[in-house]
Amino acid sequence: MHSQLDFCAHRNTLALEYSMRSSPAARLKTKTIALLLFSLAALCMAGSKAPAQNSARSSVPLNATRKLPSDLEVGGELAGLPAGTTRYVPLDSLLALPLVTYTVTDDPDLPSPSQVSGVPLEDLEQLLGAEASADLIVAICDDKYRANYSRDYIKEHHPLLVLLVNGESPSRWPKDPESHSDMGPYMISHPKFTPSFKILSHTDEAQIPWGVVRLEFRDEKMVFGAIAPPAARSEDASVQAGYKIAQQYCFHCHNSGQEGGQKAGRSWKVLAAFASSAPDYFSAYVRDPKTKNASAQMPGNPNYDDATIRAMRDYFATFAPVEKK
Repeated sequence: MHSQLDFCAHRNTLALEYSMRSSPAARLKTKTIALLLFSLAALCMAGSKAPAQNSARSSVPLNATRKLPSDLEVGGELAGLPAGTTRYVPLDSLLALPLVTYTVTDDPDLPSPSQVSGVPLEDLEQLLGAEASADLIVAICDDKYRANYSRDYIKEHHPLLVLLVNGESPSRWPKDPESHSDMGPYMISHPKFTPSFKILSHTDEAQIPWGVVRLEFRDEKMVFGAIAPPAARSEDASVQAGYKIAQQYCFHCHNSGQEGGQKAGRSWKVLAAFASSAPDYFSAYVRDPKTKNASAQMPGNPNYDDATIRAMRDYFATFAPVEKK
């Protein structure tokens, strides 16, 4: 920046010195030129201070093919690449970045206390070259579970892509306490999670998936637009409450088209059918899935009161086909 400004100033100085030595007519002409040069200098300064509008490309090597099973898939909207392109980041490249380390005591998937080290999601946006328009990070797991991280969530909770647990690589991480499965190659945790909102009896939940294999940098409106209620019901307070709950809870394992998780194997349309045609079954399943399906993996919500269950029913029912009269 300084060299550019010095160059502009130098040109102006030479112009002024010349005008003082020249004839009156020449001085008038040269003063005009000097004014133009001063204007050019101002443009130089403004240009040097203007923020870049384009997203920076990744500062981490992105491979076109997977080299090792531990490579992290990245996709979505990446600077300089067509939308939907997939690239791979070696674990060693991630470990070479500046890491954040803290002791976690409230992550139910890890023994308490556990020391975790990794890269904050807020840093990965820039490091992996996400487009500026990509305001949502989607973490996708090997079992098709998905977790969504909006910029508001990231700012509030500072989630971390975990690379090491107690100084150990993923192959030596603790097993999942319920399924006893390996929790690598990546997981996401928080320094300390404090809920930031409450909708009826649903409280903000920590998004802490394990078995993460892919990160996508996406447009939040496009992703959540796939499950937005129809315009005719969008102003209904109960429907809106159900929509907000579904974003954080149901969207992990249930999909609407290409968006959302697919772990459950039941799409948004299936949930809509239950909510509209079998509301009692829907309500009981949300509160305690195992009463309806002994092998259900979905966690229950015994704390949900009637208003919360009703909001979820009202919301999902908006996706049910309208019966022709």
